[in-house]
Amino acid sequence: MSLQAAQEGTKVSPKVQELRELKDALTSEPHSLPWRQRVGNQRDWVWRGWRIRYTYWRSPLPKATPVLLLHGFGASIGHWRHNFAALGESHTVYALDLLGFGGSAKAAISYDTNLWVELVWDFWLTFIRQPTVLMGNSIGSLVCVGVAGAHPEMVKGLVMINLPDFSVREEMLPPWLQPVVRSIENLFTSPLLIKPLFYLLRRPAVVKKWAGMAYYNPAAITEELVEILSSPALDHGSATTFAALFRGMSSPSFAPPLGSILPHLTMPLLLIWGRHDRMIPPIWQTVLSAMNPAVEIVALDAGHCPHDECPEVVNLILCQWLSRLQGNLPSPPTPLPEGEGSRK
Repeated sequence: MSLQAAQEGTKVSPKVQELRELKDALTSEPHSLPWRQRVGNQRDWVWRGWRIRYTYWRSPLPKATPVLLLHGFGASIGHWRHNFAALGESHTVYALDLLGFGGSAKAAISYDTNLWVELVWDFWLTFIRQPTVLMGNSIGSLVCVGVAGAHPEMVKGLVMINLPDFSVREEMLPPWLQPVVRSIENLFTSPLLIKPLFYLLRRPAVVKKWAGMAYYNPAAITEELVEILSSPALDHGSATTFAALFRGMSSPSFAPPLGSILPHLTMPLLLIWGRHDRMIPPIWQTVLSAMNPAVEIVALDAGHCPHDECPEVVNLILCQWLSRLQGNLPSPPTPLPEGEGSRK
């Protein structure tokens, strides 16, 4: 009997068959699996009495620098689903849902970036405890900067994807107008008004339209993405949390000015920017570069979330940058494919 015939005649247990199918899916088509199976091993951790959802993807190279991913406003671990496999080939990758978002508790508290900085610090002390590369998108990148400023010993490198600065608005408003604007915002952030608005905004059709403002490429706005963004809004307490988050973001103390932190950072810094971002003016990357000339900037034809909109390009940039950080690639890095972006 031939080997092939013997193999065909052998009965395979359901468990073995399941493992084979999983392996085939992972190696052939990365998007054929549900997103929850593409973001590592999800777990829950209790922090100060609140449930925090996190995940990890173990690398076959245990000595490589670990990576910690932080999502943006309204997003979660699932927003990194296209990045885990590429980064996880050479680095152990961690990610967590910030308190108030994703699978983490919807706490009815006052929110600011310092709260999330403390969360990330305690998570690192509990699970990682070695110099780590932080990567964040939008508010997640702002939290990464805060962590790097407060705890530089834990940060080996910092990747910021479309980094905002909430202090800019305060600086642009005349002093006499600031209390007027705050009074109006306090009126509109009242739970009596914001909760009905939240119930409207969490509808998948509305979420899809909001995503259209953040994404430059409409093809990237898939049903899977809409599910990732809209599902956490159905959790118990999500409306109250949304109101608290909205009030927090309207406060002048929500986040320290980037100008008070970024110029003092000495670790390797990479800023990835979607030049078609409708939420943060592209000119802002020039302002950030002036704050710290050591920042390496890569501009891409994308919107507010390049890591999800053009993940193949971003993964290439990240893997090359990490290799240089590890000393495995000479500087400068390999050029990007023509037309994909520009480096500074």
